Amino acid sequence: MKPGNPQQNTHIERYNRTIRYDWLSHYLFESIEEVQNYATNWMWTYNHKRPNMALGGITLKQKSALLTHSASDRYPTIQSDGVAK
Repeated sequence: MKPGNPQQNTHIERYNRTIRYDWLSHYLFESIEEVQNYATNWMWTYNHKRPNMALGGITLKQKSALLTHSASDRYPTIQSDGVAK
């Protein structure tokens, strides 16, 4: 990828735009620690509480749980006695 070429780096550019428009341009921060704390809280909310329309209105956490559940259906766990669960 060439530096400064957003067409080759679309996922990062989309993420940067989301950060900028969702919260970075709305607040004045006093320190780097304050930005880091806000970013951590924002990321948790984004992944656990915010519905994602591209996923049918569910959160990323719910999608992850669905994928984990469907993977466990395809790949059963083997107990210590050798029986598939």
